[in-house]
Amino acid sequence: MNVSLTPELEQFVQAKVKSGRYNSASEVVREALRFLEEHDRARAAQVAEFNDELRRRLASLDAGEKVPSSEVRSRLRRRSEERRHKRA
Repeated sequence: MNVSLTPELEQFVQAKVKSGRYNSASEVVREALRFLEEHDRARAAQVAEFNDELRRRLASLDAGEKVPSSEVRSRLRRRSEERRHKRA
């Protein structure tokens, strides 16, 4: 298999090899692909979790269960803050 890289990516790969951490460009690309695969699995799990939560909440609404809007806003603010702290 042949892969074409932009000049910037080729320089990046070569820098990784020169750092001594990798023995070849192939090792760099393999590790990058493993990271991409791991990222894809994590993202798929997040989407599945979101869809499960959405299904539960829609079922609650269909059953006539309601949550006061002030409580919803408070939860959203708290979760947004938690996500910001995780990224930092």
